[in-house]
Amino acid sequence: MIRNLAVSGLALAASMTAAAAQERVEIQWWHAMGGELGTKLEEIVKGYNESQDQYTVVPSFKGTYPETMTAAIAAFRANEQPTIVQVFEVGTGTMMAAKGAIYPVYQLMQDAGEDFDPSSFLSAVVGYYTDTEGNMLSMPFNSSTPILYYNKDVFEKAGLDRETPPTTWAEVVDFSQKIMESGAAPCGFTTGWISWVQLENLSAWHNQPIGTLENGFGGLEAELTVNGPVQVQHWTNLAQWQKDGIFQYGGPGGGNDAPPKFYAQECAMYMNSSASRAGVVANAQDFEVGYGMLPYYDDVEGAPQNSIIGGATLWVLQGHDEEEYKAAADFFTYLSSPEVQADWHQFSGYLPITQAAYDLSTEQGFYDQNPGTDVSIKQITLNPPTENSKGLRFGNYVQIRTVIDEEFQALLAGQKHAQGALDAVVERGNALIREFEAANK
Repeated sequence: MIRNLAVSGLALAASMTAAAAQERVEIQWWHAMGGELGTKLEEIVKGYNESQDQYTVVPSFKGTYPETMTAAIAAFRANEQPTIVQVFEVGTGTMMAAKGAIYPVYQLMQDAGEDFDPSSFLSAVVGYYTDTEGNMLSMPFNSSTPILYYNKDVFEKAGLDRETPPTTWAEVVDFSQKIMESGAAPCGFTTGWISWVQLENLSAWHNQPIGTLENGFGGLEAELTVNGPVQVQHWTNLAQWQKDGIFQYGGPGGGNDAPPKFYAQECAMYMNSSASRAGVVANAQDFEVGYGMLPYYDDVEGAPQNSIIGGATLWVLQGHDEEEYKAAADFFTYLSSPEVQADWHQFSGYLPITQAAYDLSTEQGFYDQNPGTDVSIKQITLNPPTENSKGLRFGNYVQIRTVIDEEFQALLAGQKHAQGALDAVVERGNALIREFEAANK
């Protein structure tokens, strides 16, 4: 009889445990992080799920950034949308225009009663994702900015100071010529993301407008203006440097051919996202990597200003119940905590999105132990953002980046000069912006 009672008690306890597990509110998070970053993301989610017993976040990899955003839009139309979706920075305009689809983060956190202070986030990060009233629309998660990586060993072989990266474009050319003439490497530099690094950030870094109406922040009527003298001169230089062998093109989009050129020590310098650091360190097995800020033209007044971010934020979609939104808000509080953000930043190279995460990384000695890893933070906070350097917000910008790639390839092929290529970027880009404006007025 006692044994039966014990068995019954165990069965009841197991039943109650199962019931408690079933009571956890489950929400879906669609994301675009594959490889090492995806593994780390899942580790973060696992940590959250184990930290409390009310909510369960289920992460799902949906492909590239464009594929993830497209999947979320399609799911919303079918009323099968996730609670949270990760959208890259140039999708901000599209998400903002999706009226009725978005639950703004500032409203979510307020409604859920979460302790949420937008001023705790780095201004260069949060400014990209706020409306004209300064309200945060999405939750920053993985924000990056492009930096310069360089091969210290190649620098030394070429007779250069291995601890001193170039600061100006004139030095990039000078260093490249010394590297090539010495036989230390056959190429000076390569780059990922022509659109992001060599046009959008080039403009912000030199305090040049990317478009009218505060780079699109002021309304749908904005137009591109990336065919100014500084941008034209830079693209003219890139075309000439390619002919001279100083620069090697890494391909369209993210420039997937660029990283191998750096890893194989073919090109001594490499410009790409600060979030490439984990991959760079993992692949640079035979040499020591150095870090520097993006180069600038020292004859341009106001340069260097500050770089702008890339990466993505988390958007909350309408169509879910109150408990799911409480789960999302609680998860966002966890995700933006100093401990989680410092760990994510130190692992990935993404920016610490809050001052507290940066301070914690400093206290932990991360920057002392890993010299150069704070270059991205120093660069993006070098000066307070101006109307020209706080980012960009245009509709159909995913398609516009394709246009930029096409026109750059036409430039390198000798089919157009820099002025003609950038004039075409503006003309074709503005046509896409007008299409977006007409569809979203």
